[in-house]
Amino acid sequence: MHLNTARKGLLILFVFCSRLASAQNDTISRMKLVFAGDIMGHGPQITAATVEKDKVFDYTPCFQFVEPILKDADLAIGNLELTLPGKPPYTGYPTFRSPDDLALALRTAGFNLLVTSNNHSNDSGLNGVTKTIKTLQNYGFYQTGTFLDSLHRAALYPLLVYKDHFKLAFLNYTYGTNGLPTPAPAVVNLIDENAIREDLRVAKELNPDFIIVLFHWGNEYQINESESQRKLAQKAFEWGADLVIGAHPHVVQPIKTIKFKRPGQDSLTGVVAYSLGNFISAQKQTYTDLGLMVEVTLEKHLPSNATRLADHAYLPVFRYIHRDAQGKSQYYTLPVSAFEAEKPFFRCPYPQPPFSICALPQTRFANI
Repeated sequence: MHLNTARKGLLILFVFCSRLASAQNDTISRMKLVFAGDIMGHGPQITAATVEKDKVFDYTPCFQFVEPILKDADLAIGNLELTLPGKPPYTGYPTFRSPDDLALALRTAGFNLLVTSNNHSNDSGLNGVTKTIKTLQNYGFYQTGTFLDSLHRAALYPLLVYKDHFKLAFLNYTYGTNGLPTPAPAVVNLIDENAIREDLRVAKELNPDFIIVLFHWGNEYQINESESQRKLAQKAFEWGADLVIGAHPHVVQPIKTIKFKRPGQDSLTGVVAYSLGNFISAQKQTYTDLGLMVEVTLEKHLPSNATRLADHAYLPVFRYIHRDAQGKSQYYTLPVSAFEAEKPFFRCPYPQPPFSICALPQTRFANI
């Protein structure tokens, strides 16, 4: 079966199997968010996407098998760990400069919000910081974590997203920028506890229904979170965060619940995903070809405006590289659940058994 035919069949099945993203009644409103891991732009990915050197690139095949999952969400969020300078040279590690066509493919696939504060934010200087922000804005993304200048940050941070009955606040910080100072007047949010605490205070004053903090933190390639990650997550919850999502290690780290207290309140519990691993990359280190998509369902009691995290679940994804007879590579992000059902539904892009046939089970996300 041709990949495009498979993609159409996949979309039909997802629509058929999908849980309601925003089930509404007179008293309860629900909203589904999906978080994806590190979106990388290594050199081999740029080469694979090249249609006309330095001019035209096509990344849309990369995300075709996860597109239905992203579009099934009310809001799909990813970590964009690269810059979009808007002109060549386009390069991978150690300075990530990707063509704008990657952003277009991400938007087409269903991403709504990209965070941009990470250790590669400054890889292409001031032009890279500003062009990345403007390109994402032009494609209709919500974006936060980096800013044109301090006035831009003051006006738009914390990021507020309004969707149906919900008002969400997003904050984003990185541990550093690989020793590259942020070029004035741009701003890249760094992990500074005093600044984070103040930003969360401001966020709470804006009266959002839910506050989500995304950290770029931890140790690369370590499958367990560090003590510093645990301590910062604890503090973020105590200061006002309702959910913490992590990036940077490039491998999956645990999803855990943390008990915490706030002044005047009984003991509370928060969910932290320490690292979602890679969503798409060309990395070859152990476990870097795996990632998680995390689904969070928020539930709001409309008469009281009380919002809670009603459910959270995860879906493993696998980065597959297919090479055709001419040696041309194609990168895919594949939902692992596609390989778990007993009855085959569509033919995957694998050249050899036992991976030539794969299928989708009725349930995509595993409950935590």
